[in-house]
Amino acid sequence: MPLRFTLRQLEYFVAVGEAGSIAKAAEQVNVSPPSISASIAQLEAEFGIQLFVRKHSHGLSLTAGGRVFLKEAARILADADALHAVAGDISDRVRGPLAVGCLLTFAQIVLPSLRRKFELAHPDVRIRQFERNQGQLFEMLQRGEIDLALTYDMELSQDMAFEPLVQLPPYVMLPTHHRLADRRSIEPQELVDEPMVLLDLPFSREYFLSVFHGMGLRPNIGERTGDIAVMRSMVANGFGYGIANMRPLNTMSPDGKPLSFVALGGGARSLTMGVAVPAAEYRTQTTQAFIDHCRIFMGEQGVFGLEPVDG
Repeated sequence: MPLRFTLRQLEYFVAVGEAGSIAKAAEQVNVSPPSISASIAQLEAEFGIQLFVRKHSHGLSLTAGGRVFLKEAARILADADALHAVAGDISDRVRGPLAVGCLLTFAQIVLPSLRRKFELAHPDVRIRQFERNQGQLFEMLQRGEIDLALTYDMELSQDMAFEPLVQLPPYVMLPTHHRLADRRSIEPQELVDEPMVLLDLPFSREYFLSVFHGMGLRPNIGERTGDIAVMRSMVANGFGYGIANMRPLNTMSPDGKPLSFVALGGGARSLTMGVAVPAAEYRTQTTQAFIDHCRIFMGEQGVFGLEPVDG
């Protein structure tokens, strides 16, 4: 007798298994909790197994069999998504799911507008977005958890291809009352005695410190943070200067204090922002459409002060 279940039921089950709660899963997949509960009950009845242990105060926990079932259900859903991608390529349509990663240092500036314009142009695409640091994005690409990543050309491995979009020269961020705030450019040696608020993220920290180390200088690191918004506020409140590669759209810190942005001299190399994808011969129509959209979008965003890369 053939089994009777739907991909939608598997999707609801996976959502609950990952969230650990029917209520949280219902928010993620935008359906009512009773619908999810009914789908899980139907799966348990159809397969004759208990998928969850129900705890009144702690939500749901997967049983041992449920954990095995979750892994296979996720694989089946991934295979179904791959069929959508193949069908889209055959029909020359841009459709299906797309998992997009973005470097968290510039996600707030770039990703929401870029994504919205793409979804308006391609309403059959379902995007999931992930904001992570550079190391996490690379790991997710290698594990196949995201299809592509908007990031910098730092420490790319041989199993990744990189589509360049824009050049991003480094700049110094200062409170407006700082003695160097009105300069057109600042040399690294002028900063060594000043306290630095370091953006302390994998790969990023090495890049910012290399500006000084390449000249035999040692910066005076006064503060560290892994959040660029926090770094801007700390600079505005006088904790030190910061170095970054993408300017925000206004000159105010998140807590409403003014900032100055000055070009960093000393021959510090620019970073290239672009799209990293797995280095495979086959690239889906949807992935390529998103890359093409990014190139057009970045070319239009002169307000960011970006320099588009040809090609």
